[in-house]
Amino acid sequence: MDVMPLLLLVAGSAAVAAAGRRIPVPVPLLLVATGLAVSYLPGVPRYTLDPHIVLPLLLPPLLYTAATDSSYLDLRSQFRPVALLSVGYVLFATFVVGWAAYLIVPGLPLTAALVFGAVVAPPDAVAATAVARRVGLPSRITTILQGESLVNDATAITAFRVALAAAVGEGATWAGGIEEFLLAAIGGVVVGLVLMVPIHWLRTHVTEALPQNTLSLLIPFVAYAVAEQVHASGVLAVVVVALYLGHRAWEVDFATRLQEEAVWKMVAFVLESAVFALIGLQLPVVLKGLGTYHGPDAAWYAVVLFLIVAVARFVWVFPATLVPRLLSSRIREREEDPGWKGPFVIGWAGMRGVVSLAIAFSIPLTVQGGGPFPERNLILFLTFTTVIGTLVVQGVSLPPLIRLLNFPGRDVQAETLAEANAQAQASRAAEERLDDLLTDERNTLPGPLADRLRSVMERRRNAVWERLGQTNPVTGESADDTYRRLAGEMISAERDVFVRLRDARYIDDEMLRTLLRRLDLEEAAAYREAG
Repeated sequence: MDVMPLLLLVAGSAAVAAAGRRIPVPVPLLLVATGLAVSYLPGVPRYTLDPHIVLPLLLPPLLYTAATDSSYLDLRSQFRPVALLSVGYVLFATFVVGWAAYLIVPGLPLTAALVFGAVVAPPDAVAATAVARRVGLPSRITTILQGESLVNDATAITAFRVALAAAVGEGATWAGGIEEFLLAAIGGVVVGLVLMVPIHWLRTHVTEALPQNTLSLLIPFVAYAVAEQVHASGVLAVVVVALYLGHRAWEVDFATRLQEEAVWKMVAFVLESAVFALIGLQLPVVLKGLGTYHGPDAAWYAVVLFLIVAVARFVWVFPATLVPRLLSSRIREREEDPGWKGPFVIGWAGMRGVVSLAIAFSIPLTVQGGGPFPERNLILFLTFTTVIGTLVVQGVSLPPLIRLLNFPGRDVQAETLAEANAQAQASRAAEERLDDLLTDERNTLPGPLADRLRSVMERRRNAVWERLGQTNPVTGESADDTYRRLAGEMISAERDVFVRLRDARYIDDEMLRTLLRRLDLEEAAAYREAG
């Protein structure tokens, strides 16, 4: 087995993604464009996007890391808009886009057109939520986009399976399709509910960080595989388990949390980078298989269907936002008027991504009876053009659009004040607990050590309040910026001494690693306290 192409893919995509963070271009779009350009270079190996690998091996970890970073409480508070987008909109887009493709493309059967509709129905909100956080969108919009991206894949995959059964001649009916959809959705949630408690128990009883993180890497694959084994939605099972574990992450020991955060950030970065690069690398393969559809005709179908995909989202988002308010006085009393800006941004943030391509590549080559699947290559081509079109048009324009709409920014002062009050309450509880412990002779400490415990606690309590203070008139730094810089300088001086002593053979490398690890933790604590 030649592993060099895989190594080149991972290394190249990671390098492009790292470079993309320094320029004002969405990283997914840059990766797709680079992959497309590289695919035409001589000597580049042929990469294939195998759905049997993408769906069960790439989708679960990406969903897991997104869900554990989400807020269960925030998602619950936005349940109605998230459900209307992740379920209602995906089904609406499946039928609207599928019917439009049936009318526009000559010779495309309705069942195959509905397969295409299900393929391009789910938006990939990874890029949208990243932009939302970077430009400071209101938290409600960010939560809705993030919640949609967690659940809509399950809806699209189930709708795709129903449409595909009809397209290949397996005798699917509307009643059977609805039954399959409900069983998959309910089954996925049930599997997640059954698995989440024992998995969390195991996480809290495995006390070492390395076994803990090994378990963490297996969790999404186990949840997905168990659900798929009973013909339920693996996507929903992963999301339910991840939301529960993320909500109760505080019960896991600190070493596991620190290591787990770093591990999953690396996993998500590598997977997302490689997958978007694969999108660009696949396009030449699809173009070669277009057959009778080529040139102006194929381009015309691609442009029209991309526009229909974009417009259909607005057609759903605005009524789904406004109609519930018109029908329910309780909603009007409980929720602020969203106006038109929020729904407009949600409507525009409908970029498609790797899930659509993975589903498209899982379309079989033949139908029952041995005949070719109708217009499979055209469906693949239209999926690619829709994904790339949304990344180019909507992905590039989303940040300036958000700035143009001039959303009210986050109230940093109020957030910092809330953080300071929370820290003050926690510090009082810690101080009372320390006083109680020190009255017990079993906890007797020398005065300097007891004072150190109190000073660390005092530093945590004051750090947030200092952020509300004035900046240094000479340097322009805030107090916590100055604290962070001075702490870094002191630690750097200690680190230089330790290295010099190691080079002089006064201490060995093992002791150096121990001392540097201690300094690293202190530096991380200094940044966290000041940040």
